[in-house]
Amino acid sequence: MATQPLEWTPPSTAKSYILQPLQENQIEDFLCSRTKILPQDAPLQETEYKEVCRDYLRKILLQKQSHEEKNAIRRMLSNPMELTIIAQMLAENKTPNLLKLQQEQYEMMAEDYDQLYPVKKFPLKDFSEVVYQMRLNDQYTIPAENWQKELQCMERYKMVISRQIKQKSTSKQKNITNIEWYFRHDKIQDFFVVQTFLEPENKHRLLDHISDSRFRGVYFLLATMMPFDAAKKLREELIQYAADTKDHTVSDTFIQLFRNRQLAYV
Repeated sequence: MATQPLEWTPPSTAKSYILQPLQENQIEDFLCSRTKILPQDAPLQETEYKEVCRDYLRKILLQKQSHEEKNAIRRMLSNPMELTIIAQMLAENKTPNLLKLQQEQYEMMAEDYDQLYPVKKFPLKDFSEVVYQMRLNDQYTIPAENWQKELQCMERYKMVISRQIKQKSTSKQKNITNIEWYFRHDKIQDFFVVQTFLEPENKHRLLDHISDSRFRGVYFLLATMMPFDAAKKLREELIQYAADTKDHTVSDTFIQLFRNRQLAYV
């Protein structure tokens, strides 16, 4: 079971179960239950927060939508990670944009970081390049030596998690405890990798990784984060690649995401 689609061809004798989207009351129950993990200083708590959750769901689920839009929204509202981001935003008295959840989560975190460390901004470009190199090298542990302040702030916003690893010492000293940091979800790591693709000096990366399954989620984010005309141009590149290779694993979803964005754009 998974909270995101996986490319996999099951054995012919396997029985398949399709995980259905949550019902409206289940989405509401999950959002309201997030009061347990909200920051204690969040502007909205308990009763106020739950009322805002109900108002938000009424507006987003009852608005006029195409069948495709309605299904896309229901899928997003059935993902625990994305619902948790929505909960954080609602508790901050902000209105989530379902097409830009990772961006909005980052902006909340970066705003908090700027208040904690007013002499500098969150080093998005430098940190993102480190994350890109992690993806290239199949590295899952975040190199934390130079990023302690950033990681602690990101942990507050459920973007990363820390784990204590106890190592036995060869000497008579006490066991050593190391802290390792990981992204809470691939989508969060994808958000930072995307930043490197958007840098003008790295535009070659847009085509370099089309066939690399490790960057599939990055392309899906590009469909909503790139400037509109640039995303349209990349869509054509992906269509050509799919036609030549018969590999539609990236192009089809990219086109669907871009189509939803195009409807909003119009």
